[in-house]
Amino acid sequence: MPIERCFDYDALTEVWLASVKATHDFLTADDMEFYHQRLPHDYMPNVDIYAVRDDMGELCAFIGLGTDTIEMLFVHPDAMGKGCGSCLIDFAIMEKGMRKVDVNEQNQRALDFYLRRGFAVVGRDAVDGEGKPYPILHLHYGAEV
Repeated sequence: MPIERCFDYDALTEVWLASVKATHDFLTADDMEFYHQRLPHDYMPNVDIYAVRDDMGELCAFIGLGTDTIEMLFVHPDAMGKGCGSCLIDFAIMEKGMRKVDVNEQNQRALDFYLRRGFAVVGRDAVDGEGKPYPILHLHYGAEV
């Protein structure tokens, strides 16, 4: 599955929105809109984004990488379970040396995904980076727990 750098924030935001609607049922509508508005202007420009496309050539999943942390990974619901997320995680670990990721504690599907990929929980914050009441789990690849 080819991975490409991506700067199409509008298309990436659409993938994000579909993914979040499918996986983040714990978010309030107001908070979902808060993050939706900030994503292309405040979050995406601050990470290196890599994406994969589906068989029709449409963006279907992306990963945002910081200096040493996977900052975001979102897969369109139509592409979930088809290896896109695994492909992007493998790329982040093997090609970019990423070893850390944070995940919403309430997003059990994402947590299970990372645990299966070799990450372990090493810490927890009661609120997210915006101070909202969504606990964050800190994970590290290959960590001994």
